[in-house]
Order: sequence, then C-alpha cells, then structure tokens
Amino acid sequence: MSRVKKLTLCVMALLMVTVSCSDEFLEIAPTGSLADAQVGTKDGIEGLLIGTYAALNGVFGNRFEGPNHWITGSILGGEANKGTDAGDYGSINPVQRFEHDATQGDLNNLWRGRFEGVSRSNAVLAAIANADDLTAGDAARLTGEARMLRGHFYFDLKKHFNSVPVFDETVAAADIITIPNTPDVWPQIEADFQFAFDNLPAVNGAGRVNKWAAGAYLAKAYLFQGKFAQAKTMFDDVIANGVTSDGQAYALLDDYSAIYNAENDNHAESVMDVESANNTGSTQNANYFDDLNYPYNTGPDGPGNCCGFFQPSIELGNSFRTDANGLPLLDGSYNDAANAVANNFKHVVVDGNDEGTFVEDAGNLDPRIDHSIGRMGIQYLDWIEHPGSAWIRSFPYAGPYSPKKYIYYKSQENSFTDGSSWTRGYAIMNYTIIRFADVLLMAAEAEIEAGSLEQARTYVNMVRARAGLAEHWVKNADTDLDEANYVIGEYPASAFADQASARTAVRFERKLELSGEGHRFFDLVRWGVAAETLNAYLQYEGQFLVTKFGGASFAAGKNEYQPIPQPQIDIQGADVLTQNPGY
Repeated sequence: MSRVKKLTLCVMALLMVTVSCSDEFLEIAPTGSLADAQVGTKDGIEGLLIGTYAALNGVFGNRFEGPNHWITGSILGGEANKGTDAGDYGSINPVQRFEHDATQGDLNNLWRGRFEGVSRSNAVLAAIANADDLTAGDAARLTGEARMLRGHFYFDLKKHFNSVPVFDETVAAADIITIPNTPDVWPQIEADFQFAFDNLPAVNGAGRVNKWAAGAYLAKAYLFQGKFAQAKTMFDDVIANGVTSDGQAYALLDDYSAIYNAENDNHAESVMDVESANNTGSTQNANYFDDLNYPYNTGPDGPGNCCGFFQPSIELGNSFRTDANGLPLLDGSYNDAANAVANNFKHVVVDGNDEGTFVEDAGNLDPRIDHSIGRMGIQYLDWIEHPGSAWIRSFPYAGPYSPKKYIYYKSQENSFTDGSSWTRGYAIMNYTIIRFADVLLMAAEAEIEAGSLEQARTYVNMVRARAGLAEHWVKNADTDLDEANYVIGEYPASAFADQASARTAVRFERKLELSGEGHRFFDLVRWGVAAETLNAYLQYEGQFLVTKFGGASFAAGKNEYQPIPQPQIDIQGADVLTQNPGY
C-alpha cells in the first residue's frame, strides 16, 4: 500500500471535522474548523493535503462523482449505455437520452463533490500561508500539490458545466456565495497547473502528483482551448523527459490489459491516477463508483455478482472491425450490416434451454476489443468464457456486451477486492486520470494542427504497435490460441497525407484506445462534432435498444454541457448563478 493510501485512512476522521460536509458546497468554510495550531504545522498540512487527494475519489459516495466519469464521459459519449433494465437506477435514464434538466440530483452531487475538492485545496493553501515550521522547499511542494489538485477539480467542473464560480484561498467564506458563475475558468486552471509544473519535484512518491503530471495536464488544458502551439511545446517536454511520481520514465506497457490490473498499479504508463485501498472499514476507499459495473448475476463463475450496468454499446463493438491491413474502417462503414461485429444480440436462454444460435465473428478485429468488451464465447479475464445471456440482465434493453476494463480477476478475489459490503464488486485497481497513451494521442492532435503530420503518425503508431503485440492478445484458456481473428496494423504515410485525414485517424484511435475510460463525450464536445456524432449513434443504437434510445436526440447548443444544478441556483439566487443555455 502506498504512503498516500495509508495517510488517507489516517486522516479521514480529522477531515470530518476539518472540512465540514454540509448539504451544499457553498456552505463549507474553506479554512476548516480546527484551531490554527492543529493545521498550521507540516504534519497538519500533510493531513489536510491527503484529505484533498481523497476527494479525487468522490466525497458524497455518488457514482456520478467517480473519477472515471462512466456516465457523463462514456455513456454520454456513446461508448456504453446504462445497462441492466429500465427500472434500475432510473435517474440515469433521462441523462443518457439527453432529456434531463437542472433538478437532476446526481449532477448536483457531482457539482458539490468537485467544489468540496476545491474547498479542501484552498484549506491546504490557507494553512500553508499561516504555517510557521515549513522550509521554503516544503512550502513550494505542498502548494504545488494543492494547486495541481485544485486545477484538476476546476478542470472537471469546466468540462461538465462550462460556467462555474471561481475562487481561491484568499476569498472569505462569507463572500463565496456572492460569486457568479463564469465560463472564464481557464486562467485559474492554467495558473494552477503552471505553478505545479514549476514547483513540484519530478519524483514525489507513488500516488502523489508530480511535475510531469502537472505538465501533461497543462498541455491538456491548452489542447481543450485550441492552443495547439503551447500544447505541442509542453507535450514535447513531457514525452521526452517525463517520469512517474516514483521515478519511472513514461512508457507504454507491453501488455494493454496490465493497465487495468490492480497487481500492476503505479506503472510506467500512469501519469496521474486515483489510488484506492481495501479492508479499511469503508468501501468508499475502494472503487465504489464502479460497484454496479460488472456482468449481471455471475455467481461464483464471474466477478461482482451484480449488477449489469455500464454495458458497452453495439456501435463501439463494431468500431473494432479492421480491414485486410489491420486498419479501422474510418469511413464509418463499420456499422454496415456486412461489417458489424457478430454480437449474438438475439441469443437467449429460457428455462435452461438455448433459444438462439451462437455466431462466432470470423472477421478481422482490433485485439483491443476483447480487452475492452465482454463478448459471448470469449474468455473473460481468468474467469470463464462470457456465457452471453446468463450475464446480461436484459438483452432488449441494454444489448449483448459486458464491461471488461477495471474488472478484477478471479485470482484476486478478497486480496485485491473489498468484500465487506453488499456486493463483491469493490475492486482496488487505481484509475488513471491521464495515462501515457492518452498523452501520445493528445500530442498527435497538437502535431497535426502544427502541420507535423509525420510526427502525429509516429505517436499513433506507437499506440497501435503496443496493441499489436500478439503475445498479449486474449487467448482461449484451453487451447492458448487467439480468441478471435485479431488483425491490427500501423498507419502508412498515405493515411496522414493531409490534416483532415490525420484528424480522422487520431480521433478514431482515441475512441479505440481509451474506450470506457470516461474521455469520449468531452472529446466530441471539444472537437465540435458532438451533435452530429451522437445523433448518428442514437439513431443506430436505437434500432436495437428501442426502449432505451428510441426517439432520443442530442440538442446542439444545449447538451454539450450539463445544467447548473437548480439547488445551487436556489442557494445563491438566479441573479448570481446563470443557467446554461437550453435548460
């Protein structure tokens, strides 16, 4: 267990007093309620800081708060749907159809949780300003960590809500309620990440943010704003010189599946992650936000035994189709009937009797499909071959696939899981907020806009070359042969002959490489293609999942951002907080 994990557990009781957990974030005093003498020392500030790290995992135990954004990033991005059936966690239903409004309570909890993170960051910074036993080096490091985390919380708020109140540690608690929301959040985010980059050490201990995580995040902030030249400069530095917080040079892991394996946490591909732990007395220290996201009703043959949420989309499965050269079908023809992946959508078992015909897909597939999607007849980690309908709660409602990333192995039951609550599904692999493949693909985008198409192709092919390492493809447990006809190749120069073609390739590579990791919706929005892409997705997926998506649509100029939660407007007043357009 890393030092951060251990300290997190030690200070949680302290934080219950230090940072009060009232109903709304605006009622939380940013400097806490302990005496200055208790938090004005290096040890006290370290305790406050670890509590700020804890907020990365969410504060109020609401699954929308999870750092992986499986709902607001992946489901809204068309990579997956809610899964299960219509009645289970029904408040997600209107969200995935883009029909929710400002009274949606889960989004209010997301807002509250991220501003709680801002508040905790500000409490650390205020304590540093009043401390009397810090060296200049300690002050710079602690400030850098707190500002890096604050930048992350504001980045999350920006990409979800666009227009939010901005305040730092110098603002009195009584004045916070008077601060209006504004879309001009980027200057605060950039300043926080820049300070962290300039002041954090390269090696800062596993689980903590470091200089290079700050650099990668700053470059990401530039990219989101279309500041491509600045993004390129910073990405160049991170790729050439970056190391993890425990000193490993950034690198792609040979085994793609190892990214999501708890036994391999704090690996060379992890730029910034969220740590987790088991058997601490609270499953919120594990990946509580994913406790629903397992195949349904697995019994002893599979993980979690609940609940069938977060089912990958049929459209995502089709996206892994490759041509004879192992390249994706970038013209969109992967959804054509002739190219669609055999998904056994109609394969059902009734009273133990097989009522369908299992069809094995014989076409070429990107090998990442079976690291990302649980498909019938394919080995599911070290459990069994996915049995199809036995692990799906409702084919007609949610489709044929199960989630497969960030799922624990059979060999890890009760050692890398926390079984102390109502379900076995509390795993403890770290979630990577930013990983090196993500950095390479973001850098490729910046290179394209700079006109460096060949360098962009190099970065994309690095990611594809890793996926092409056949020894790490999914194998049949009995024969040790590949579970499907995996064919993947690297892009030739002709595929990056112009900026438009290169953009198409890089954007699709992000879809394949990062599927189910919470990035897709925010990518579509920043590229300006959300309405076009998501309406096509809803129309295609709605052919199969009629109840879930029939008649659903994405409204351009509205659904790119979430509504400002109505309870927050009620607290501050409509003359202070302005609702986002369309809500």
